Amino acid sequence: MPLEITVGPPQLVVHDGETVWLSEPDGQHDEADTKGLMFRDTRLISTWNLFANGVAWDLLNGGSIAHFAARIFMANREIEARDGTIPAKTLGLQLDRWADGGIHEDIDIVNYGANTVRFNLELLVRSDFTDVFEVKSGKIIRRGRIQTDWDETEQCLRNTYRNQDFLRAVSITAEADSPAVYANGRLSFDVTLARGERWHACLLYALRDNDELIPAPEGRDARAEDSRAAQSLHAWQEASLWLRSSNEEFYRLFRQAVDDLASLRLPIDGHVVPAAGLPWFLVLFGRDSLIVSLQTLPVTPQFAHGTLAVLGARQSQGTDDYRDAEPGKILHELRRGELAHFNLIPHTPYFGTADATPLYLMLLHETWRWTGDQALIEQHMEVAEGCLSWIDNYGDRDGDGFQEYQTRSRLGYENVAWKDSGDAVLYPDGTMVKGPKALCELQAYVYGGWTGMAEIYDALGKPERAAQLREKAAALFERFNGAFWNEELGFYAYGLDGDKKQVLSVASNVGHCLWTGLIRPDRAQRVVERLMAPDMFSGWGIRTLSDQHVAFNPISYHNGSVWPHDNGLIARGFKRYGFGAEASRVARAVSGAAAFFAGHQVPELYAGLQRMHEDFPVQYLGANVPQAWAAGSAFSFLQAVLGLEPDAANDVLNVMPELPHWLPDVTLKGLKMGRHRFDIRFWHEGSESLFEVLEGDPCAVRLAAPPTPGLMPSDASV
Repeated sequence: MPLEITVGPPQLVVHDGETVWLSEPDGQHDEADTKGLMFRDTRLISTWNLFANGVAWDLLNGGSIAHFAARIFMANREIEARDGTIPAKTLGLQLDRWADGGIHEDIDIVNYGANTVRFNLELLVRSDFTDVFEVKSGKIIRRGRIQTDWDETEQCLRNTYRNQDFLRAVSITAEADSPAVYANGRLSFDVTLARGERWHACLLYALRDNDELIPAPEGRDARAEDSRAAQSLHAWQEASLWLRSSNEEFYRLFRQAVDDLASLRLPIDGHVVPAAGLPWFLVLFGRDSLIVSLQTLPVTPQFAHGTLAVLGARQSQGTDDYRDAEPGKILHELRRGELAHFNLIPHTPYFGTADATPLYLMLLHETWRWTGDQALIEQHMEVAEGCLSWIDNYGDRDGDGFQEYQTRSRLGYENVAWKDSGDAVLYPDGTMVKGPKALCELQAYVYGGWTGMAEIYDALGKPERAAQLREKAAALFERFNGAFWNEELGFYAYGLDGDKKQVLSVASNVGHCLWTGLIRPDRAQRVVERLMAPDMFSGWGIRTLSDQHVAFNPISYHNGSVWPHDNGLIARGFKRYGFGAEASRVARAVSGAAAFFAGHQVPELYAGLQRMHEDFPVQYLGANVPQAWAAGSAFSFLQAVLGLEPDAANDVLNVMPELPHWLPDVTLKGLKMGRHRFDIRFWHEGSESLFEVLEGDPCAVRLAAPPTPGLMPSDASV
């Protein structure tokens, strides 16, 4: 029997909405690490440790039972008590922690020993109220004052932080079988237990942001499975697309992705948008929210509707160099912590992203393709027009017809495409590319935005405007394929530098150009082969950078790691140009990696080490888990394998199934497109992939022939 290995950081996460508690597997953590209870970009609890007469407890098992709930079992070490020694492993402690706005904890202790015992259960709890930017960096500056108040009558401990008009607070109310006292930073309970007796306590954590109070789920009989968070998860699961398959691995990848995205829902302005990931990006995040919304359209349109509305409402209306804001630009990231409040960082919001604005256009078009909702495009046309204007007037910084970026902010990012780390864009010799930088995928997103908006203008009865955009897209196609192609390399440049010279580092970004149709068809096979070559394809997915590059580092953030969302978009690009087998191979690689990660949760990224026989993927320390666009990669792979291409306005769902041997069957239940709802079974017999409409109008589902490699696919399909 092969060795079973579970990959992933030893941590426990409980989260709901804007509340996340990250701890060690035993539910505890110290101030020195980066864990804690975090709410709206502030760490409200930095230390949480349990003791019995000053002695720590030993972990037996701990784990999540849902994204919002965890259960932990511990046993005592030997305890010296005033009535004698309490032997080790005679006290069992169960900690249940669950989030539903605030936090509810249940602590139960059972005496399995022969004698009655008496001891002090002590909870060491501290609050540092550090901004999450400083928690992550470890560079903490205290700017305000912390006040602690204990109300013995109410059995309530309040920790409050004030810095001028900025306030955060957490209140911990104890409801226990014996009253609590507070001293020396510890809540202490006198516990007396005869053999077989149980002692119980509830700890209720209410959170405060200035005048807004987020209450804890109350009641000693309250249960996580009855909470609003549990009901919300169930409703999300019921409304989402369901999948069945005899391939358990892919089924679990899909189901976990649905649950992970449920856990990352953020309510904003009466809408629901996807947060980027935990623990650092539980915020509105332009690029990530847009790509996730594109990924999830076959599963649910809820994210797309929310993202279009919420980002559109915050579209920049003016110029602000500190925030890299320009008229018509879509934001990058919005923060609500102390640093943002006092403008010590530009994330109020920060507009340092070159790709969110064209991605907004792509999402508007693709949402319309799935829903056929004419009112939707009319509702967001003013924002879309602003995006088109920004692309022309600001995205193209020098008027050469390409999109370039370079920050204007003193605190701005060096790189503002999806690979946004400071060292992500390098020349072949490993030195940093000088800007302004015209990366390949930025041109691809603009091409996708223009071709999609042309189709929308046709639907709105504006053929002249549609023709203008198609003409611009055609010109960009020719210009890009001339300036970015390098015949000697047999590949497209990563980008053009500030002197318009090709950056010939071999990177995964070129695959995004396949996704939107910007690659010349007669070159597509060479691009696919280059991305699937051994220096790029690790066996666990396509690397971000060739392992032949001098800066290659498989355990770096962007210079040789594997990003699932990147692979998902590339797989869709492969399928678009007729390379379905290669798309399935990439899907299989990432699906296989996911099977090793705890709970089948796909992390933000993992190491780009070469896969060996009987091997397992290697985690990237610090990767966000769950992470929205990593989870959404499952839906990109599904769309690539089945060739799902909606045309709701014309009542047609095009399918181009190419099921590989490892995925012999897939049944989709509740697939929604326009006014239709389908149950469809896909399977393969020999070399042929077949499908059957089990429920819904079979005339609305059309088999489309796979595109022939080397021939141009339709621009309508993004």
